[in-house]
Amino acid sequence: MNRADETGLAARQGAASILTAVLKERRAFDDAFIAEAASGHLRNAEPRDRAFARAITATALRRLGTIDHILSLLIDKELPKRAGATENILRAGLAEILFLRVAAHAAVGMNVEAASRDENARHFKALVNAVLRRATREGDAILDNLDTERLDTPDWLWQSWSAAYGEETARAIVRMHYADPPLDISVKRAEERMTIAEALGATVLPSGTLRLEDAGRIEDLPGFDDGAWWVQDAAAALPAKLLGDVTGREVLDLCAAPGGKTAELAAAGAHVTALDRSRPRLDRLEQNLSRLGLEAKTVVADATAYAPGRTWDLILLDAPCSSTGTARRHPDVPHLKSPADRDKLAALQARLLAHAATLLAPGGTLVYCTCSLEPEEGVRQVEAFLAAHPAFRRQPVGVEDVAGLGEIVTGEGDLRTLPCHLAALGGLDGFYAARLTRAS
Repeated sequence: MNRADETGLAARQGAASILTAVLKERRAFDDAFIAEAASGHLRNAEPRDRAFARAITATALRRLGTIDHILSLLIDKELPKRAGATENILRAGLAEILFLRVAAHAAVGMNVEAASRDENARHFKALVNAVLRRATREGDAILDNLDTERLDTPDWLWQSWSAAYGEETARAIVRMHYADPPLDISVKRAEERMTIAEALGATVLPSGTLRLEDAGRIEDLPGFDDGAWWVQDAAAALPAKLLGDVTGREVLDLCAAPGGKTAELAAAGAHVTALDRSRPRLDRLEQNLSRLGLEAKTVVADATAYAPGRTWDLILLDAPCSSTGTARRHPDVPHLKSPADRDKLAALQARLLAHAATLLAPGGTLVYCTCSLEPEEGVRQVEAFLAAHPAFRRQPVGVEDVAGLGEIVTGEGDLRTLPCHLAALGGLDGFYAARLTRAS
């Protein structure tokens, strides 16, 4: 086997290993990829092959329901536990053949070779060969008769999104999850936006975010070393804007790490206190601010119990959540999260929101947000809070607050972005935000 083949082999072995780490060991996709690149099959791989392994794995996760259904049609009986990596080698192979459209001989040959190199899967390499060859012949015909959008969405998420947004919108959300998302950038100085956009070859979205397709390595892009911009999804950049003009004002940023919103507030002229319970995460936030030439006061504390002996007029609470709104960037999320996780996080959000209320001065503004599509972590959370806190009311979000994007303002006056919003421009992460004020 020559060097080129060995390189292709590493990509397939790496993809199967990452799938095993995510689906069996319940590790986050990004963490599993980093580990595989550091000490696994991808350790000595070329950048293009690491990228290929990542593409295979992401596609397999995005299309997992369909892939597993097709496997059930192509395999007569369930694989035994002693089959080792066989199932994930098959998943990776089907992702290549059916969705990435890799040449059949390469996808079949390399995945059979990957099976032969695995201590357990080598006993099933003939099965891998037979299944993948059959998929090359019959796969497209099978796909034509499947409801892939439904198959690729776990039951609890399908039910949640269909109930909240309607089935047509739920399907539009899933379709946006199939594609790699673009890279979004927030610029430090608004007056440099067009110059930076031209240097990057970026599109300027209505909200001012710069959007790049096929950006490559982020650290190599113009302006990164100069601290001219930071990576931040266009939807994630919207909640901080709901605080209005923050120039010269003090803002408490709760659950602040990794710091995109902290940077946004600091760049807008705010004096930010950025709080997070994780010292390592705050270290990362401080590193980001240092690169950008921005400043904020950082505090390591539990946001459910923080008692500084003072209040703020402006508070941003970006609460921990199930992150289902970021599934297009993190295709592991639908497979690693559950209704129990959502409910546990919703309980934490309620505690965070109630405590944040005690830190808000009379007449102050509190923006609550999550990157979840689940109503339990969004509008229902806010409705429960308002019912229990009569001194608070909604300050409705207007179209003028969100760059004229009327489709992302709800009937209640909250912000709600969906992955299918701005679809023609590449979509958005799913975000929810409500603006609350305390009676003076």
